[in-house]
Amino acid sequence: MKWSSAALLLSGLALAHKPPTPKQPNILFVLTDDQDNHMGGVDFMPRLRESIIEKGATYDKHFCTVAICCPSRANLWTGRMAHNNNVTDVAPPYGGYPQVVKLGWNDNYLPLWMQDAGYNTYYVGKLWNYQNVDNYNDPPVRGFNGSEISLDPYTYQYYNSMMVRNGGDPVSYAGQYITDVMTDKALGFLDEALAEERPWMMTVAPVAPHSNGTREIHSGVFWQSQPEYAARHAHMFKDYQIPREASFNAAIDGGVSWIGNLAPLNESVIEYHDEYQRCRLRSLQAVDEMVESLVARLEEAGVMDNTYIFYSTDNGYHISQHRLAPGKECGFDTDIHIPLYVRGPGIPENQTLDAVTSHTDLAPTFLQIAGGATHGLDGKPIPMTVEESYRSKTEHIGVEYWGVNLPEGIHGYRKLPLPDGSAHNINVYHNNTYKGLRLIGDTYSLYYSVWCSNEVELYDLTVDPYQITNLASNRTRFANHTVVGRPLQQVINRLDALMMVVKSCKEESCRQPWEELHPGGFVENLRAALSPAYDGFYAQQPKVAFSSCELGYLVSAEGAMAVDPYEREKKYKLGRRFEYGESLAFFS
Repeated sequence: MKWSSAALLLSGLALAHKPPTPKQPNILFVLTDDQDNHMGGVDFMPRLRESIIEKGATYDKHFCTVAICCPSRANLWTGRMAHNNNVTDVAPPYGGYPQVVKLGWNDNYLPLWMQDAGYNTYYVGKLWNYQNVDNYNDPPVRGFNGSEISLDPYTYQYYNSMMVRNGGDPVSYAGQYITDVMTDKALGFLDEALAEERPWMMTVAPVAPHSNGTREIHSGVFWQSQPEYAARHAHMFKDYQIPREASFNAAIDGGVSWIGNLAPLNESVIEYHDEYQRCRLRSLQAVDEMVESLVARLEEAGVMDNTYIFYSTDNGYHISQHRLAPGKECGFDTDIHIPLYVRGPGIPENQTLDAVTSHTDLAPTFLQIAGGATHGLDGKPIPMTVEESYRSKTEHIGVEYWGVNLPEGIHGYRKLPLPDGSAHNINVYHNNTYKGLRLIGDTYSLYYSVWCSNEVELYDLTVDPYQITNLASNRTRFANHTVVGRPLQQVINRLDALMMVVKSCKEESCRQPWEELHPGGFVENLRAALSPAYDGFYAQQPKVAFSSCELGYLVSAEGAMAVDPYEREKKYKLGRRFEYGESLAFFS
């Protein structure tokens, strides 16, 4: 068929006016540092609430897997549990930027994967601990089209920060409030990103409300004080008090390790703690303003319909709960249950999604948005709709920690590592290495942990939401306590076996740990596992245990590493490879 010149002209005009194919969605990720979820850390951020929370989804059951910054961020950026990425501390030899480089993660993590998926990537703020003025370019951080990265030892000095732009020379911002500096830099990069045709991902990582540090007091000893705030926020929260809920200044019934020996806080300490949290809340006000500025810029550019905004933090925080000084590094919900809010295309407005999610899931989520591959990771994309949330079968979060617990504020002191690698810790709690399991089902909410001392914790948060009664401390006394109608010991047997899987899981076994115990797929949750038919099977499983308390992930110290699968279901799984009738023979 021949085309007339008029027809060709009309065809060309139609092609010229054909709507362009929408590009992949943009992603803005705001990641704070040590923001609590239980003392008003979000409640007093009205701009965040108006611009993101009320126009997006709240993930009310979101958790970090390691309650300290650098390991938690490594979990987030690699999509792998800490026992798989082996960044388990904030400083060498087990963590920090040198460990990230040594293990190859600077060449194999989310920013580079997003670039492979066609994205421009930008970063402003804190990235890795122990990335400092001496090693920041040895080698340079990879993965960003544009970056302004905070450098130690100035990272937490709110009015004396130092940053490096795109691998150049470090620049001091002494005298300037660092959150405001980061806001200006983030807006600059945002303008740069919006001018490009490619989709972009930008992370803004303010240090608020992390403690201010470090300050030398004598002989190289440092401590972390209350976070500093902008002068314009000094008048706020004068009457605030930490919620006096059941765990406030309360001993744990059956507390383990060093936590079980904490003395009551006196009134002067409590007042200091209240002021400490007031300072944290004040420091978050500049972050609240940052969020408002970034969202306003996106709205002005008309790109909100094709942009996801994520807001979260690296780990939670405790102050006075269980008589604890300010800090983190514990497995309580104060430390691991953290904010996650998402606004974007298809995200329901002002809704709470019920799915159980963790930081391990964020890298797969970003990659799914980008249209990139998510295989090889330990997490899976988070549900983005109410329907997907309802269908989610995940109920477990693996929690892990190695090393010491460092109180912050006037009661926590330390000597920083010296050039020869030696260091001396003062007023820190040793033997804080543990494995934990957070489990949330339709009628149960549990936290189970085994410490390197081989002490055991179990809290039933359905009746003990503030975790003040350790049911595992006296199994005779609590023998009549039931979960899903089953006695305590049967529950512990299941939790121990599940944690045996999760503590050394990889990829699919992290996502579907019950499949390792029940290969036939007949058990997908604790309720099903608690069937009396499995009592003997779980009683014979190896137990989670440690042979020593180590400062990092040493497999030799962590006891048995594998479970024994349920043989009948294992045979069934193998039988499914054959004819249907033959597989049924396993059940005859």
